[in-house]
Amino acid sequence: MARRALSLSKVYQLLEPGPVVLLTTARNGRPNVMTMSWHTMMEFEPPLVGCVVSDRNYSFAALKATRECAINVPERDIADKVVACGNASGRDIDKFAAFGLSTAPASRVAAPLIRECFANLECRVVDTRMVAKYGFFVLEVVAAWADRSRKAPQTLHHRGYGTFMVAGETVRLTSRMP
Repeated sequence: MARRALSLSKVYQLLEPGPVVLLTTARNGRPNVMTMSWHTMMEFEPPLVGCVVSDRNYSFAALKATRECAINVPERDIADKVVACGNASGRDIDKFAAFGLSTAPASRVAAPLIRECFANLECRVVDTRMVAKYGFFVLEVVAAWADRSRKAPQTLHHRGYGTFMVAGETVRLTSRMP
């Protein structure tokens, strides 16, 4: 195998953390949605998710003030809407109306769920120690919803610069984990 040097600016394309999600917040009665691909599972029980939200994003102030959000997991069928949300700011437009996304009430947080997504996680911020330096919030999932009829969801995975991979074949290998 011939190896070549890789630009350090492209390292994240190799370590993409998981599916692209839509993070929703609500502040002063105004819901917002942002596209996010920088997140990671941190713990199983309770489920903890770490995510990066830049202080340049409109959602940052709402997440910091309300300390709650929802993580909505879309599939390929709404990829255009997911990308459109990522290319627009909630400062300027109502992304739900502009991109045809419908909301559903959450059970434990004020942030709305997105009906078009196959899974929704209601979250509360539990740790902000790395927010000032890295924009890194630790969220606890306090309620979770999924369309169980979708056996092999076609989630989007960001590869950088407008390139995405779609989740595909599932393989089962021997594991010691239950």
